Amino acid sequence: MKKIADSELILNTDGTIFHLHLLPHQIADDILLVGDQGRVDMISKHFEKLETRVQNREFVTQTGVYNGKRITVISTGIGTDNIDIVVNELDALVNIDMQSRTEKPEKKSLNFIRIGTSGGMQPYLNAGDFLVSDTAIGFDGLLNFYHDSQRVCRSDYEESLISYLNYHTALPRPYVVDADKTMIDMLGEGLHHGVTISAPGFYGPQGRELRLGLVDPDINSKISAYRFGKEKITNYEMESSAIFGLSKMLGHKAVTVCVIIASRFNKTALPDYKPKVEELVQLVLDRITGR
Repeated sequence: MKKIADSELILNTDGTIFHLHLLPHQIADDILLVGDQGRVDMISKHFEKLETRVQNREFVTQTGVYNGKRITVISTGIGTDNIDIVVNELDALVNIDMQSRTEKPEKKSLNFIRIGTSGGMQPYLNAGDFLVSDTAIGFDGLLNFYHDSQRVCRSDYEESLISYLNYHTALPRPYVVDADKTMIDMLGEGLHHGVTISAPGFYGPQGRELRLGLVDPDINSKISAYRFGKEKITNYEMESSAIFGLSKMLGHKAVTVCVIIASRFNKTALPDYKPKVEELVQLVLDRITGR
């Protein structure tokens, strides 16, 4: 079995993995991913018991028990670049032997649920609505760095979207990945469903224009009008494409549930969205534990 070099799998002096500062026993099989560090405490306050509390930089991890089920919550910070770190390091913790630096023969599958906030792109999505991302479109290009990523992507959707948008050749090639169907079914009853764009920034990459012009000022109106069969692009955020793509390639399951905090179509926003995030957190915790 191939040994992974020290430079590729970096461990800290205490044996923890480089960025997350975690050991394998400190994470559960069910992992909630949030962008904001403050949301880790928002979730863990519901736990009946807290086992682990670790922080390094923006990565805050807490593992505990809710309704008898062991759950880990991790803050990823913003962006797919951080997701690349978080998902790869969590996979390494369960599927690589840290002593021998070799892949374990029996692989473990983790369940990733991103709980986040998002901007809606359709007129029927109002600030405060909950939406499950059935599919994610990556405007970030991250998955394209990995060999054979197309095996988990929807190439027909990608080609259609690139053609429709007349996508600027200087931009990263979009990739399209579905969430895990079993995770969608577990969380999605009674919620909006749709296709989510993960952008590599908050302003220009999401069609916001302040002092700098855009290569395509009409991109958001095009996105709102686009259809791939019956599928509509419903919202923007900044992480799901990498979560879905890396999870599928590594053998894990993933889904995203967001609160719509702004309607990009209607130009409205929800100034105080924290109560809606707390409501979504409670819903997710109850659904994943069968309460």
